Amino acid sequence: MSLFTGAGVAIVTPMHEDETVNYEKLAEILEEQIAGGTDAIIICGTTGESSTLSHQEHVDVIRFTIEKVAHRIPVIAGTGSNSTREAIYLSQEAEKAGADGLLLVTPYYNKATQKGLIDHYTRIAKSVQIPVILYNVPSRTGVNILPETAVYLAEHVPNIVGIKEASGNISQIAKLMSLAEGRIELYSGNDDQVVPLLALGARGVISVLSNVAPKETHEMVASWMAGDTARSLQIQMDMIDLIGALFCEVNPIPVKTAMNLMGKEVGPLRSPLCEMEEKNLERLKASMKKAGLI
Repeated sequence: MSLFTGAGVAIVTPMHEDETVNYEKLAEILEEQIAGGTDAIIICGTTGESSTLSHQEHVDVIRFTIEKVAHRIPVIAGTGSNSTREAIYLSQEAEKAGADGLLLVTPYYNKATQKGLIDHYTRIAKSVQIPVILYNVPSRTGVNILPETAVYLAEHVPNIVGIKEASGNISQIAKLMSLAEGRIELYSGNDDQVVPLLALGARGVISVLSNVAPKETHEMVASWMAGDTARSLQIQMDMIDLIGALFCEVNPIPVKTAMNLMGKEVGPLRSPLCEMEEKNLERLKASMKKAGLI
């Protein structure tokens, strides 16, 4: 069974001006997401600046989110790391806090082999009882989960149930789905490829776009699932300029900037992330105006 079907938001972590976590604002945007039809919350992922959170902050943000969402929709905790031991610790803490599932990014910088990935993911998944979604994003981590590796893990580790695919390689993803024969759930990790991956059998998207357009992102997937593929495709096309602007600099710089432009006051980014270049900021503003967000 899928952890969720539809649009899961890879939600930002709001900060005060001193760069401490703004829990009051986090509670507010969680409520906005649920009201907007978002189907799952993914907390402490890349978009949530997890790599700059301390261990205690990481666990506290996960626990706070689970308490605030209160089982209304699934909460999936980002607990991946380039250290297997660290990922196990974070995963076990997330499970204790009541997370519905885990999102585990590939171990960045170490550049593990496929054999190493199998060992890494197997050890983490076996340390908990809750479902696990693998996260393949080689542009950020330097590591690519090959289709054969993902399928092996899904076959041999019962609680590895899905994969967030952000490789951008449609041919690789098609091969994955062909080899998997329904044994692994696919989620798009790229907002500009939601419809193409739905056509390959994806259950939805883990989305940056949902931070600023939750209703549209939800409807893009819901329309497809309801058989209205023309409506789904139209939303994808309507959003494509905005999606491009949200990734014109490294995520989550543009999306946090966009939310602040919308008056959501999610605060600054933690270094080494910084404010947008002026030309990219103007592009973002133009795309947001076109989409009716500002």
